[in-house]
Amino acid sequence: MSPRARRGPGTVRVARAEFRYLNQEEAQVAIAFDWVAGADKGLGLPRYATPGAAGADLRANLPDRGEIVLAPGARVLVPTGLRIAIPDGFEVQVRPRSGLALKHGITLPNTPGTIDSDYRGPLGVIVMNAGEADFVIAHGDRIAQMVVAPVVRAVFREGPLDETARGAGGFGSTGRG
Repeated sequence: MSPRARRGPGTVRVARAEFRYLNQEEAQVAIAFDWVAGADKGLGLPRYATPGAAGADLRANLPDRGEIVLAPGARVLVPTGLRIAIPDGFEVQVRPRSGLALKHGITLPNTPGTIDSDYRGPLGVIVMNAGEADFVIAHGDRIAQMVVAPVVRAVFREGPLDETARGAGGFGSTGRG
């Protein structure tokens, strides 16, 4: 049976991880979380802000319940207070929040950040201030979003490359003419 073959009504197997279709538009996979020692459990687990949201919000879970002042051009690792267990065949992508980027220049320099299924350490978010003013990250602030995605693993091989119309053109070469 191929890795994408149907396994029964409403169930699909993708790279060793099974998830159940709730309907044609929606699929669900279970992600387990645990708390880092000293974390504020009152902030809760990541959650989707709206029914149509692709990303679940991650919050700053600061050990002293204080704040971080991020100067322009600076970056910092912001703790979430969480550890995560992602099923085989999936990853979690950590992405910036568009409102913070537009209004304050707050972004993630390695976006999207990838959390692999075999990582079990503390979940931190690298936050950078690309704005022109200090930015305050307070305990409990929504600082990023996480998107769960299936992983396709490639088989790498050495060999000749096929020819294409584009060839070696890059860095804006397709926008000419």
